[in-house]
Amino acid sequence: MSVRESTGFLARWADFLILRSRSLLILTVALIIVAWPISQRLVYQESIETLYAPDDPHLLDYLESKALFGGDELVLVAYSDPELFTIEGYERNRAFARQLAKVPGVVGASTQCLADAIAPVDANFIQRLLLRTKDEELKELFRGVFLGLEDDVTTAVVLRLHSADTSPATRTETFQQIHEVIRDYSPATESTTSPVIVGEPMLVHETFRYVREDGELLFHVSLGILGAVLLLYFRNLRWVLLPLLVVWATILFTKAILVLCGVELSMVSTLLNSLVTVISIATVMHITLHYRELRRMCDQQRSFRITTMEMTGPIFWTTTTTMAGFASLLSSRVVPVQSFGLTMSLGTVIVLAAVVGLVPAGTLKGKWLPDPYIPPVDTRLDRMLNWSSLFVGRHRKSLFWLITAVVVFFAFGTFRLEVETDFSKNFRASSPMVAGLEFVESRMGGTSSWEVNFPAPDPLTEDYLDQVRKFADDLKTIEVNGKPGLTKVITLSDTLDIIPVVNPFGNRLRAKLERLQEYQPELLPGLYNAEKNRMRVILRSLERQPSAQKRYLLEEVTRTSSKYFPEHKVTGTFVLFTFLIESLLGDQLISFSISAAAIMTMMMVAFRSVRIGLLSLIPNGFPIVLLMGGLGWIGSPINMGTAMIASVSMGLTVDSSIHYITGYLRARKKGLSIAQALDETQSNVGEALVFATFALIAGFSVLTISQFIPLVYFGLLVSLAMLGGLIGNLVLLPILLRTLKV
Repeated sequence: MSVRESTGFLARWADFLILRSRSLLILTVALIIVAWPISQRLVYQESIETLYAPDDPHLLDYLESKALFGGDELVLVAYSDPELFTIEGYERNRAFARQLAKVPGVVGASTQCLADAIAPVDANFIQRLLLRTKDEELKELFRGVFLGLEDDVTTAVVLRLHSADTSPATRTETFQQIHEVIRDYSPATESTTSPVIVGEPMLVHETFRYVREDGELLFHVSLGILGAVLLLYFRNLRWVLLPLLVVWATILFTKAILVLCGVELSMVSTLLNSLVTVISIATVMHITLHYRELRRMCDQQRSFRITTMEMTGPIFWTTTTTMAGFASLLSSRVVPVQSFGLTMSLGTVIVLAAVVGLVPAGTLKGKWLPDPYIPPVDTRLDRMLNWSSLFVGRHRKSLFWLITAVVVFFAFGTFRLEVETDFSKNFRASSPMVAGLEFVESRMGGTSSWEVNFPAPDPLTEDYLDQVRKFADDLKTIEVNGKPGLTKVITLSDTLDIIPVVNPFGNRLRAKLERLQEYQPELLPGLYNAEKNRMRVILRSLERQPSAQKRYLLEEVTRTSSKYFPEHKVTGTFVLFTFLIESLLGDQLISFSISAAAIMTMMMVAFRSVRIGLLSLIPNGFPIVLLMGGLGWIGSPINMGTAMIASVSMGLTVDSSIHYITGYLRARKKGLSIAQALDETQSNVGEALVFATFALIAGFSVLTISQFIPLVYFGLLVSLAMLGGLIGNLVLLPILLRTLKV
């Protein structure tokens, strides 16, 4: 008995959808109305710490340092002032710092500027300014912190931010008000450089802002492009609005459920909209194209009934395997990746619910242009697909060895992969963030702040501080490519050395510490924790440098630290940024292996064949090897947008394999030979694969205009992965089916 004559479960399921289509539509619309306000309450995690596994040693050292010294949530507001070393410049610097200190979210008492920093070391500085006396020793202390490395006009105000969970304002509100203060700043002369704001908290904030804002904007633009492509192809608003409505409803329901479950979206999870678009559009297009083909022979209701019976299995298994791929990310030790796996698994299941609720009524109800248009291009595409089937059949051995050689070549490219550790490379070169980094790093040295912390006695002694001085001197000699690796080494001993002592007969060290505590109450506990017997040296280095240089610098700092303080720890945001992508990438290798195993198992169950399960991995692994190997050969480093592309791609491209294999096995059950079954599958299923793939590539191409470079890479690589998957399923899969005589 053929499927079209079946009276079993699939037939009853199809009849149920036809009979209850109006009720399902009403229920879905009611749920949309309820879910809409709930979905708007979804919030995002905006912390670099969440991108690490909770037990990662780099993260544990960083959190321990925050507990000991209060953390370094620091940003620099840098500018140039030709009148800096005048009374006017001095007062302007102090007034500007006072304004910034009042911004909600900024720890006002910890705000530091050149004017305030001078006070504890030179009480007569104002008078000396009037005499225009130069004090190079004093300036040298502040170079790279409050003063330019090689000029006396560049300065910076250092702001310490409240931690995100205790701040009286959100990071967005804090940075908005800082920018308002900057805009109101009155420069000394027309040639004075306007203030710029940089620092790791700003980098992280801008990253999340771009991901969130660009993701939302580009999602809507891509939906518009997909709508235009669908309209051009189907020439019918019904078949344009229906898939877009499924996408929108799926995202709405997913976000509402996440809110109700108390789940927050991470930076990784912002890809939800884009990936749900892929799954939803592909699902509805396969239904539409199958339904359209049947409408040439059957009436509307019977066409939908047969479509439901023949497409329920493939759609169920494509959804299940996609969900299995995303669910494998739950094995990750990185919380945002786990969140992404949970979010996408949920979203994938909800695609099915949205299709059930909207597609039956969307197909059957209403009389206005109910059928999708059949464009003339179908005939040309059919001829191309038929020709490709004949060509693959005649030259399958040559094609097999050619593809094998290409895969081997690109596989070697994976050994050349490098990791991008320059966080500024996540932004376009023309962005204000990169311009600010360039200004600060070229004039004041590095913006990356990190540290070495080590045991310290209580009370401090001169002998111990001598050891710290020697340690700092050794750190300053570290070179990377012939240049100083560290642009600034900040120690407690340096500050104490230039503080004058009023009473020379008492305990000089204690007197200096008391004077420092009086003028800079935040500085001493930020460098020395007497209760926990721990001290730290703060380091500054360039953020904008290659991964190899950062790793070398870290190794040299670690080696030098071991000579003086064997129980040292090297930590800070610079360290976290350096190992961030490696953390994500290493984690993803495990997740990808689980994903591949899970998908293979699901394919075995779906087709009740171990051979087909194993066979299905080959055309879907093909584009991944090409992508990752290609990145290695062209020397493109892996960033956040490419770290998870393997796991994501496997879950997306396997859908085409399921539809192709299902169509092939259906043709074989009709008694067709292998060659005849492949010809029929290539013509019927191949057409749906081609149009679904190119429609989605058109939508994802929008991501290439994002301001956030990882999104650009993600859009480009997903498009290439889907194109590679299409080639794998139209060329490599038929070769394997012929060779193995399935």
